[in-house]
Amino acid sequence: MRYVVAVAETGSFTKAARQCLVVQSALSHQIARLERSLGARLFDRTSRSVRLTPAGAAFLPAARQCLDFAERAAAEVAAAVGEVRGRVVVGVIPTVAAVDLPAALKVFRERYPQVKVALKMLSSLDMVKQVRDGALDLAFLGLPLGVRPEGVRGRELARDEHVAVLAPSHPLARRPELTLEELAGEMFADFPARTPGRVQADQAFEKAGLRREVAFEVSTAELMAGLIGEGLAVAVLPSRYTPRLSGVVTVPVVDGPSRVEHLVWSAAGLTPATAAFLDVLGVVPD
Repeated sequence: MRYVVAVAETGSFTKAARQCLVVQSALSHQIARLERSLGARLFDRTSRSVRLTPAGAAFLPAARQCLDFAERAAAEVAAAVGEVRGRVVVGVIPTVAAVDLPAALKVFRERYPQVKVALKMLSSLDMVKQVRDGALDLAFLGLPLGVRPEGVRGRELARDEHVAVLAPSHPLARRPELTLEELAGEMFADFPARTPGRVQADQAFEKAGLRREVAFEVSTAELMAGLIGEGLAVAVLPSRYTPRLSGVVTVPVVDGPSRVEHLVWSAAGLTPATAAFLDVLGVVPD
């Protein structure tokens, strides 16, 4: 099962064998044996590509779940004898601000050196789905006011107002505060359409009866800040996050967007490693 998952993720028997620390012939032989046992091919192989067959696509989610359960069983045994090990996969939005995540990760690694930690940066809605599916153990989300993550457990971490982010030379940069109407005529940089990070601003402008032009859709606030610093665009971003950006200035927006940061985890329960991560964050689950 581990070999099948590795081939599916890498798209290559060679890369999968390297990832699994076995020779390619052994990996191919074991997958062929599994296919004979199942009575179906899991992969279509050509000289240039490896693709899942319909049978392989049906097999893959269950294989991943079995591996997760096996890993969790080993972690539970270790926890029973006083050792926390395993892995924690954490999803995070680009503008997380309620937690100093690098500092928390450093403390966690010092306390629990046997736990492997992986980070994935995704949109909030994608992360909620991945937490439900078990692909993520924890996720830091940013959602518009009134929107609750469904099918997961969690905590509200913080609420925040957005501010205008401008180049220092922008004519509006020295204003004590701005309105959405004053910003609406500017060229904007923002996150991709329909993502929660974008929806927060879109809803605020729509509620005010205003239209704006988003010329630059980007996935990170750092790239957004680069565009703004060059005078190519403006943006509205959470006030708690913007101090991390360089080369820009911020101005309060009196009728601007708001957001809520959440930390969520699986409703099915916590692994020992995930529970330990929450403990480092000072979060006590129900």
